[in-house]
Amino acid sequence: MATLSPLAPKTFVSLEPLAGIRLASHACGLRYQGRTDLMVAELAPGTTVAGVFTRSLTASAPVLWCREALKGGAARLVLVNSGNANAFTGSAGVASVRRTVEAAAKIKGCKPDEIFIASTGTIGVPLEDQKITDALGEAMAGLSADKWRAAAEAILTTDTYPKMATRTATIGGVKVRINGFCKGSGMIAPDMATMLAFVFTDAALPAPVLQDLLAAGTAGSFNAITVDSDTSTSDTLLAFATGQAGNPVVSGAKDPALRDFRKKFNDLLLDLALQVVRDGEGASKFLRINVTGAASARAAKAIAMAIANSPLVKTAVAGEDANWGRIVMAVGKSGEKADRDLLAIRIGGVEVARDGQVVPGYDEEPVTAHMKGTDIVFDVDIGVGRGKATVWTCDLTHAYIDINGSYRT
Repeated sequence: MATLSPLAPKTFVSLEPLAGIRLASHACGLRYQGRTDLMVAELAPGTTVAGVFTRSLTASAPVLWCREALKGGAARLVLVNSGNANAFTGSAGVASVRRTVEAAAKIKGCKPDEIFIASTGTIGVPLEDQKITDALGEAMAGLSADKWRAAAEAILTTDTYPKMATRTATIGGVKVRINGFCKGSGMIAPDMATMLAFVFTDAALPAPVLQDLLAAGTAGSFNAITVDSDTSTSDTLLAFATGQAGNPVVSGAKDPALRDFRKKFNDLLLDLALQVVRDGEGASKFLRINVTGAASARAAKAIAMAIANSPLVKTAVAGEDANWGRIVMAVGKSGEKADRDLLAIRIGGVEVARDGQVVPGYDEEPVTAHMKGTDIVFDVDIGVGRGKATVWTCDLTHAYIDINGSYRT
């Protein structure tokens, strides 16, 4: 992995074993040398699955497979490789997925549509899937309940650290655990979920309930982050429920018994999503953008994303320049309802503009001091309605160019 991001967590959580889950990692040599590049997760019989995927019209072969497999609602095995995205590889990519799934199903003794597969890495390069299938037996022989960090590390690409989170909750008085890990650093502007993310719980949840929870939970987490405005061909977020906790049966996603679980589940999704932003390629600043007073929640989200994705805003943040005029620019270009003379802006809690102009007696010194920190906050009130939204992003530094200018070489 590259040099640790300056925004990385000070300590990394340790994920405890979760009933019904065993994991393994293996080095197949698909692209990287001297590190693992295959993750395997084995799921207990009866495990249910939910997923959300990229809306990219050039989605990868693994995404196409998972979309169809998801209809069965059951899962027994997850295979994830790094180093090759198996995207834009045509019929060869589809055949590669099929061969991998069939080989895994034979070893596991389950149906092919109970196997979920994901790939991340370079686009447009045929996947040498035989390297995966040849290694499956050895990899699965190493399955263990305590290999969470090893699994998280195997799926990384330009990430500088493994992204993991855990929560405990109760359903009907029964304690359940939620573990999750994900990867992502660049090509981050999710249009469903993000990059590759995997969440596991020992709760008993029917597939439709899990799907509703996951779809709702992405809105304020993985779908509220951006690093560089580019949506991946491979974005995949999968959730699995092994049912081993033995909690009471729930009637639906809005069942009152799920109140605590829903809160902890959403909190875990946000935790993982924000770790992705903090590991944005070349990032040195973490930026939270709160938009209020928009015509609707949808409009507020669009305005917040316009600010978050603006290269001018992001480079100003990188340069610690309190250039709030770039925020005004981004609001105006968003295409959403706005009125110059109603707009108000705060940076780090300090009011800098209102009623279409800089505030009287504006002192830039405390704002500049805030911009020198690592966690930056913009509050923007549009003044035309009650819609609100929060999104998170990072700055844009020259290191981003260095990383992506040499990604394949």
